[in-house]
Amino acid sequence: MKELSQIQNIERSVHKKFRKTIWRPFIAGVKRYQLINPGDKIAVCISGGKDSMLLAKLMQQLHRHSQFEFELKFIVMDPGYNEINRQKVISNAALLEIPIEIFNSNIFDVVTATDRSPCYLCARMRRGFLYAHAKKTGCNKIALGHHFSDVVETTLMGMLFGAQIQTMMPKLKSKNFPGMELIRPMYCVPEEQILAWKNYNELTFIQCACPLSENCNILDASGGASKRQETKALLKQLKRDNKDVENNIFKSIHMVNLETVIGYKKDGVETNFLDMY
Repeated sequence: MKELSQIQNIERSVHKKFRKTIWRPFIAGVKRYQLINPGDKIAVCISGGKDSMLLAKLMQQLHRHSQFEFELKFIVMDPGYNEINRQKVISNAALLEIPIEIFNSNIFDVVTATDRSPCYLCARMRRGFLYAHAKKTGCNKIALGHHFSDVVETTLMGMLFGAQIQTMMPKLKSKNFPGMELIRPMYCVPEEQILAWKNYNELTFIQCACPLSENCNILDASGGASKRQETKALLKQLKRDNKDVENNIFKSIHMVNLETVIGYKKDGVETNFLDMY
């Protein structure tokens, strides 16, 4: 029997070992939230981390087996990576046989020169650069690597630190780039399964390339203390007593009972239960 190559084993692992925990949840999310339509041209955005790299491989596999036609472009925005990180992205893309297109930006230079909310500014600028480049290449959607755990953590963080019930949507229409949409195809894939896939295939990806962070290493490592890290730790603690806590939070954002909500906001207009009492 012919021995499989590394990339063949990596692709096989998605459909065999991780079929129930990654491939099926991925397909379920794409179908449930109607993320991909016939004729779409999707820019799969790759940062070089485990999430976006797995997203690229999943989208590539879906494209091969899809029952309808759509196009993919795999784009990497270099915000100012050092040479080691940039080469790691390039070598991983080659290993996974993902045909990436790299374009440069000056985001790291801009955010390191500001004292006010550099992380917020970085995220906004990244999104803008990705939308602009994708639109220029004829794409109508960008796909990001946010996953199930990001959704749960963001929901909880909004309540604990932002005093609001707000989550991460599976798809969004761009306000600044008409005709463009953002989709999150790994919406139903837990981070622990992404880590399991990475470790099973003995892969290493860049974790954090931010020039402002002293707690991030070039390759995978635990991040520094942050509100998201605090939330991760809290969820881990809660799961010791209730293994379904993350699933319950995820389900709750799909079934909000407005009859028991004190107030809510829609299209910028606030509504209080007393208005309809």
